[in-house]
Amino acid sequence: MHRRSAGNVARRNRYVLRYLMLLLLPSPLFAGTGASGYRINPAASEATFQVRLFWLDNVNGHFTRVDGDVAPGPHPESWVVNATILVDSVAMPSQRIRKMVLAPSFFDAEHHPVIHFISNPIAQSELTGGGTLTGYLTLRGITAPIHFAMEPQRCEQLAAAPCRILLRGNLQRSTFGMTSNRVAISDRVDLNLSIALQRETR
Repeated sequence: MHRRSAGNVARRNRYVLRYLMLLLLPSPLFAGTGASGYRINPAASEATFQVRLFWLDNVNGHFTRVDGDVAPGPHPESWVVNATILVDSVAMPSQRIRKMVLAPSFFDAEHHPVIHFISNPIAQSELTGGGTLTGYLTLRGITAPIHFAMEPQRCEQLAAAPCRILLRGNLQRSTFGMTSNRVAISDRVDLNLSIALQRETR
């Protein structure tokens, strides 16, 4: 009786160990070849930014409309992030500040209604494990290189919660022609993207 109980415990321990090992395996979301890619879910994605006013207070804003996709790259097991931000979807602490950031001296939404980011190809291991995502940002019709710190992803294909890519970066607004009010508004702008993915259904 004692040996049978000990055998059951040993088998149960082996099952638990196997389960824990499965949990430690890389995420299967981006695994495999021939994948069609993933759409960015606009309803669950956003881009946030922060600037400093008068070198004292930080002002935060966010764009509520982020669209695009994460598509297979030119190399095996590589991916390209392609995101478009609708400038007019910006939300600010007040209507006065919102009007200011949409004006020609800042985002110039009338003439440049979208912000576009296209990444360089990134390896699957970096996309799931975290790292640096480099690429090009087009803002106010000017394209310049940018890099984001990318947090590790732990996504499951059948999970109820959306899979997210979290990107944290910054830019100099003067690089994109935003040179006015440099005494009142800092040149550095922190830009973060929270991108929710859904499998492409094509």
